[in-house]
Order: sequence, then C-alpha cells, then structure tokens
Amino acid sequence: MTIAQGISKKIIYKKQSGLGSPATGSGGQDLRRTSATLNLAKETYQSAEIRPDQQVADMRHGTKQVSGTISGELSAKTYAEFFASVLRKDFAAAFTAITGLSLTIATSGSNYTITRGTGDFLTGGVKVGQVVNITAGSVNAANLNNRVVVLSLTATALTVKPLGATALVAEGPIASCTLSDAGKVSYVPASSHTNDYFSIESYYADLAQSELFTDVKPTNAQVKIPSNGMATVDFPLIGLNLTTNTSQQITSTTSTTTTGIDSGANGVLIVNGTAYATITSIDFDVNGNIAAADGVVGSTLRPDVFSGTVAVTGTLTAHFDSVTLRDLFINESEATIVVALAATTAKNTDFISFTLPRVKFSGADVDDVQTGLKRTLPFTAIKNEVSGTGLEVTTIVIQDSQAA
Repeated sequence: MTIAQGISKKIIYKKQSGLGSPATGSGGQDLRRTSATLNLAKETYQSAEIRPDQQVADMRHGTKQVSGTISGELSAKTYAEFFASVLRKDFAAAFTAITGLSLTIATSGSNYTITRGTGDFLTGGVKVGQVVNITAGSVNAANLNNRVVVLSLTATALTVKPLGATALVAEGPIASCTLSDAGKVSYVPASSHTNDYFSIESYYADLAQSELFTDVKPTNAQVKIPSNGMATVDFPLIGLNLTTNTSQQITSTTSTTTTGIDSGANGVLIVNGTAYATITSIDFDVNGNIAAADGVVGSTLRPDVFSGTVAVTGTLTAHFDSVTLRDLFINESEATIVVALAATTAKNTDFISFTLPRVKFSGADVDDVQTGLKRTLPFTAIKNEVSGTGLEVTTIVIQDSQAA
C-alpha cells in the first residue's frame, strides 16, 4: 500500500485565459510552499419528509466551492502573480531609466542624498519607498548597482538608505549617470483593474494522482514580518471546481524559483521617512473581499467569483523608546510606512518591498512587563489622493526585484 506523502506532492499553478477556461497543458509554474490546503467542498441537504418508517430517505450534494490557503516564506518572484492578482494590476516597470544625469552623492546623517544637477525626480516617476540603483556612470564601485530605498525626495534630491550592507561613497558630481528602478511594481490602480483566474494543481507523484482546482482567485495577501524569523505570506483562495486525473494536467512546468528567502532582520522599515530600529514586527492583510457567487438553479457550479473593495489593515509593534509613534495615534496624524526586505546583505540583493503611502493608527496600547515595554499599533491604510508629492496615488505598492 502506498500512502501519499507531502514531500512528494507538487503544487503547480497557471493563469487562465478567463473564467471557465481551465489552464491545462504546458507552461505552468511549480510553487514553493510551507503548506497548501486546497480542497473541494459541497453544500449538502437532506429530505425533511415525515414518514411512517420514521427515517431519512435521501441526502443530496449541492453547489460546489473550492477553498483553502497557500502559505509560504517570502522570496522575490515566487508569489508575484498572486500579489498582482490581489492588487489587480500586473507588475510593470516603476519608471523609465533616467539617463544622462549629473549626480552628487553625499552623506546625510546615517543616510545619503543623491542630487541631480538638472531635471526633476518627481516628474521622472521616482516615488517614496522605491528601491533604485545607479546602473551606469563612472561612479565608485560601491555606488554602482547598489540598491537603495528612497526615504524621501524633492525635485532634485533623493534621500536614500542602502538595502544591503554596502555603504555608499560620497562623490560627485559625476556626469553621464543612469538611475534605474531595481525591479517591477504593482499597486491597486484607479482604473483598468485586472481580473485573474488561476488553475492550481496538486499532483501526488507517489500515487500518480492529480487534483486540478479551477477558476481560483487569491482573496487576500496576509504578510507577517517578525524581527527574528522568516517573513511569511498566506494566500486564502476561493475557486469553483475540481477535476481529477491519473497524470499531471499542467505539464512542462517551470521549476520552483531559487531566490533567497526574506527575513525581518535584513532590510529596512521606515515611518515618515525615518528608518526605525525599534519596531519588533509588522503584519498586514491586503483583503480583496472576494466571494463566490450564490448557486443557481440547474447547476452545481457557482457562476463566478466576485471581487470587492481592496482593504489593507495591519499591526505594528515597537519598543516604547519615544512618543513619536504613540502621538501619531493620539493626534490622528497620517503616516507613510515602507518596509523593504532583503534576501542577502549584498549590494545588489534580491528584495520585496511594501509601501503604504497613507496610514492611520487606531490604537497605541502599551504592555506592562518587568523588561522592555512595547506598544501595539493597529493601523488602516487608505488611498493616497494627492499626486506629485513623491507618493503613489494608491493604498499599497509592492516592488519585487525579480517580478516578470
């Protein structure tokens, strides 16, 4: 007797061309995971007849629905298509590389400034929270391809912090430089929202059994970033149907990604342009408010999976070493939160970053223990409505160094 083992199970996904079009055949992607719990459920009902034999005469299956969760540790590219689906915008270049720049790099406290001689960063598409790098120019080797997070910006100057462990070197002005984004971005757009459906296959190689879940949407992206551990993400899923087979239904797949896993210890967390070394964790939930349609007469298949408003909520915990974060809550002041996670300490490290342009805190409770005290600050991200300030006009922006 062969019993299926999780170590032999493959999770494969492929984007569908649309609703009701299962994505079989070649071209799928093998997915890294810590767990995947997709299953088919059915509504059930039984006869309510009052009978002389005093027994239930029938029970039937009704409308189907697929549900479950894919969980994993954050790494560049691995979950980019699921993130984009929740945000309803495919990843794309943040801005066109800015060429022919005359740049001066200088220290600014524990950070650095990159100043241009002429032109305007704001109209060039650079935003707070983006990871950028100088990709051309006769600059010091430490400055070339050194990925830095934009903490704040004006028309002519960026205040930045290196994402890896390599410090920038003050120099300049240097002519003929190019500033590029270091990955692609997705965010909740104001229009032209995407509406993605996926086929997700569980293939049990030790049993030669396939379960293909179709018309699946990720409903949420639930990110957890501890100070001392791997950053993780959960994608709850809703779909419409299941088909089985004795052979793999999504074939010629691309092997799992090999990018490094992100952790809370590597990277930076920024609130209102200031990098904090006292924040012990940050968790947030990007909730697409997805729901399966009600069943219809004459079919066991629900007709669609509907999308609602994208809402972002979270919680930040921090050592109580100042009143800055507390007073943001007391005064109902808005904040910008950026968290950029690096896979390594190399200057050109892979990364994933999250920018919440406009956040309000709804509490600032402090604990009471013998050792260091912490505050817990729940927050809600709301849409930034103001353009031209260096902040994207959206609720959340995700940048991935390897997104396709």
